[in-house]
Amino acid sequence: MSSTQDGHDVTQPHHENLQLVDHGNAGDASGGEGQRHRVVVIGSGFGGLFGTKALKGSDVDITMIAKTTHHLFQPLLYQVATGILSEGEIAPPTREVLSRQKNARVLLGEVTDVDLDARTVTHHVLGRQTVTHYDSLLVAAGAGQSYFGNDHFAEFAPGMKSIDDALELRGRIFGAFEMAEVGAAKGEDVDHMLTFVVVGAGPTGVEMAGQIAELAHRTLRRDFRSINTRSARVVLVDAAPQVLPPFGAKLGEKSKKELEKLGVEVKLGAMVTDVDERGLVTQYKDGHTERINSITKIWAAGVQASPLGKQLAEQTGAPVDRAGRIGVNPDLTLPGYPEVFVVGDMISLDNLPGVAQVAIQGAKYAAKEIGHRLDNKPAQKPFKYFDKGSMAIISRFRAVALVGNVRLTGFIAWLMWLAVHLVYITGFKNRITAVLHWFVSFLGRGRAERTSTEQQIFGRNALARFDRGAVDLVSEPGAYEAAQVMLEATRRAELEAAAAENVRLTDAGERGVRMEERV
Repeated sequence: MSSTQDGHDVTQPHHENLQLVDHGNAGDASGGEGQRHRVVVIGSGFGGLFGTKALKGSDVDITMIAKTTHHLFQPLLYQVATGILSEGEIAPPTREVLSRQKNARVLLGEVTDVDLDARTVTHHVLGRQTVTHYDSLLVAAGAGQSYFGNDHFAEFAPGMKSIDDALELRGRIFGAFEMAEVGAAKGEDVDHMLTFVVVGAGPTGVEMAGQIAELAHRTLRRDFRSINTRSARVVLVDAAPQVLPPFGAKLGEKSKKELEKLGVEVKLGAMVTDVDERGLVTQYKDGHTERINSITKIWAAGVQASPLGKQLAEQTGAPVDRAGRIGVNPDLTLPGYPEVFVVGDMISLDNLPGVAQVAIQGAKYAAKEIGHRLDNKPAQKPFKYFDKGSMAIISRFRAVALVGNVRLTGFIAWLMWLAVHLVYITGFKNRITAVLHWFVSFLGRGRAERTSTEQQIFGRNALARFDRGAVDLVSEPGAYEAAQVMLEATRRAELEAAAAENVRLTDAGERGVRMEERV
């Protein structure tokens, strides 16, 4: 790792003889006299994107660093997994979204280190390392799936936190029906192929279970000849005693009944203790266990904050809770480091929920505070979250909503859900296509995005078999050039030798002459 004295980014490849310097934006500098204030934003989710946009009119240079090239509208991932929407409709390219914001640039890479004293952020992509300096830092790295200490479950029960996850699940769900058709045509038992288990009865789990039930009982019922998709079994399991705990007991019970009307089996108080290729095991409070045979398991239970939270806590002494969320000051800054803001799923403050609005409002607050400091304005009052309510869709025309003290269910809640989610889809084009797909899926029975491939299903586990994942599939920085020089030298020698032999054969008159006839 290295950096230039003027504060520019430095890309330090693994090959020690090669070093690339990234000069960044035209105004990118150390923040000294006559130079612009540098803001680094980690993450391209709700917090990262809204924080960057909120700084559009400020006299700053913004560098967003994200491990994906897109801004993901995570609440609609389950619709990608079940064939309603395409991935592009909920994950537009971040560069395109920010293309007209001249004071912002985007760098691809996963942040692996933040040095609070040196004010640097280190990030990697395919073995290439970059170090970026900052004057203000906005950490919005989000959270990933939590398997509660059983990370090996992930091999057989994918989570739903990324586009890769959703596409893998799409392949597994639709692929299960295809494999069942093949097996049934040969007279085999296919019950385990037509059993779908969703772990976690929060909003994501409820929405996923409802959509799989609709898919099996309504959308696919005419598409197969050897199987009856309406006989598919959809099971929702959770160790909690009710569905949708954040929505309260009344809405939770209502949601459970609606799911059961759809044909979903709801098993509460059931903690998953083991997962393998062909099924999972649950344990109840009284100690008895139950095995559910299923090749398609979906993990929608629990979240774990980005590992950066723990790293920042070690440098600041801030507390970290069991979910990896870091304690922050009331103004969302880290203790002892007022230039560092942390927002969204990464923070532990006032029992804030892990929802998009917390990230959005927190990021806007942080951006405004940065602007106040640059303009020498007084600090804002402590961050206060405004709860705009919670919603979850169960199936077409069925949803639940909690807005303040108002509890809504059924068609009205479903319309509210559509309207709110439409507003937060990024881009006019994506909103139009989403509405068209919803029209086809909810009023009709079609699913426009059913295409899946083996690569989608098995790519994640295949990459996991490499020590460094995708990094092991590309050349080390510098290694490619060295290999090319060697290959070119070898090839040149081969070509010269072949040319010399052709000349000799012609001059010696040996072309067309058998070996035994040669003198």
